[in-house]
Amino acid sequence: MDKICDINSRSGVADFLDIPYKQLTYILYIKKVDSLYISFEIPKKYGGFRQINAPKDNLKSLQKKLADSLWMYQDSLWREKNIKSSLSHAFEKGKSIFTNARIHKNKRFVMNVDLEGFFESFHFGRIRGFFEKNRDYKLPIEVATVLAQLTCYNGHLPQGAPSSPIITNIICQILDVRLLEIAKKYRLDYTRYADDLTFSTNEKSFMKKQEFFYEEMQVEIENAGFRINHNKTRLQHYYSKQKVTGLVVNEKINIDNIYYRKTRAMAHNLYKTGIFKIDGSPGTIEQLEGRFSFINQIDRYNHSFYDKKYNFYNLTGRDKQYQKLLFYKNFYSNSKPLIITEGKTDAKYIEAALKNLHADYPTLISKKRNGAFEFKVSFLKRTTRLKHFMNLDQYGADTIKGIYRFYSQKDDNGKYPNYLAMFNNITESRPRYPVYLLFDNELKNKDKPLREFVSYVRLTESQRSDFESNLNIKLIEDSNLHLVTNQLMGGADESEIEDLFDSVTLSQKVGGKTFSRNKNYDINKHYGKEIFSDFIARNYSRIDFTEFRCLLDSITKILETY
Repeated sequence: MDKICDINSRSGVADFLDIPYKQLTYILYIKKVDSLYISFEIPKKYGGFRQINAPKDNLKSLQKKLADSLWMYQDSLWREKNIKSSLSHAFEKGKSIFTNARIHKNKRFVMNVDLEGFFESFHFGRIRGFFEKNRDYKLPIEVATVLAQLTCYNGHLPQGAPSSPIITNIICQILDVRLLEIAKKYRLDYTRYADDLTFSTNEKSFMKKQEFFYEEMQVEIENAGFRINHNKTRLQHYYSKQKVTGLVVNEKINIDNIYYRKTRAMAHNLYKTGIFKIDGSPGTIEQLEGRFSFINQIDRYNHSFYDKKYNFYNLTGRDKQYQKLLFYKNFYSNSKPLIITEGKTDAKYIEAALKNLHADYPTLISKKRNGAFEFKVSFLKRTTRLKHFMNLDQYGADTIKGIYRFYSQKDDNGKYPNYLAMFNNITESRPRYPVYLLFDNELKNKDKPLREFVSYVRLTESQRSDFESNLNIKLIEDSNLHLVTNQLMGGADESEIEDLFDSVTLSQKVGGKTFSRNKNYDINKHYGKEIFSDFIARNYSRIDFTEFRCLLDSITKILETY
């Protein structure tokens, strides 16, 4: 059974979703679908909160399969009928608030119409009726009933289920076509972004016709089972600020300057006092980052999202405000001790060691009653965002140097603000948790990363001596930045973190091959660090992590000073 329209029975639904029929009936009639949701609120980009009803994993996977099938079937229908979708811009690949707003850019009149209680309008009977009667589906009523049962919560489509977006879009297609016909009659462009309908035109005569247009539009919307929220419906003239789904569209797509200034003021309040508000309610740093991310999306869309020169070395003033927040969130006001490793496998080793030795390091990790571990430290994740705004994408000495530059006056190219001094001057509070820069102990080898980094930061002879003895040192006074390394093993002049494992662990075979640290190893005989670190992560409970204690003790000792 390849297409959803071919399902002809309840058992056929189970087969289509690749689950036993008994499991489907258990979910529908014994467990009950409404019991398989978690409800919570998420902060909106502009302030306030949105109610989310999210399905639990078992139901979510079924809804995801169903949604994927509906998307594929819709796409095949469009190809078959040679239809190019240009009206709906929400929840679709390649569509966004930007593609939606672009249609209405630089127009004489822009009308925004909001649909009231959008997701609630898609009630159980409406979903079942659509799948049963729509000519592209024509499903038996028992099948249509099961699909409605699987996708509804408390009698309607929930905001938060993976199946809700596609169902709203396919049901709204008829409404979209009919509204487009009315729009063409009045020489208007039309698009829909979920419950936001937008009409625009350059016709001067529209003012004389707008009441007739509005009346026809309202009748069509109500016939389709929706209601207009008149409080959010407005006509915007070219000489005023015209906005479409939150974007200003008068000349080019842009963010409202008031929104940007408010966001920047919120950030300043956060840096100065540790708190800020959005529309009178306490805000979170995640909300603030969401606002900066939204602003950056628009800037990239307008100016240089296709420009390869748009990178860390060409940040705009608004980008630098976002950069400042990222430093504050990840390094200055980090919510946990942050470990930044030289190699990408190092974090896996430390996590495994902590899980094995959790009882001895309660400030770094704890084990819950259900057996799950809760890490009280975090490891820096190299993300696209950190790469673009902070030039942090690779492992090794260069990236760690970059982090140091943001803490110091040592700036090789004028692109690294001294955020430590900046924040220390703004607020009287200081970082609550340390940031650890962790290197392999290769201090005596001038060609290795640790020696290179120590030379770069210019440790004095006294500092270097302390570092060799203690295996850690605070790099800058009045900061939370610490340099840490592992101990030397077996009298060697240098030791990598892998040297902390015993010979039994290092000689473990995986797939009949042995571990090699060399970059150019024989793949027929050996495996590399990535596979070795995966082996360590899987088998942490039976590996000897005794030699990791020295490193973990250093990390703990530093943490105790905060």
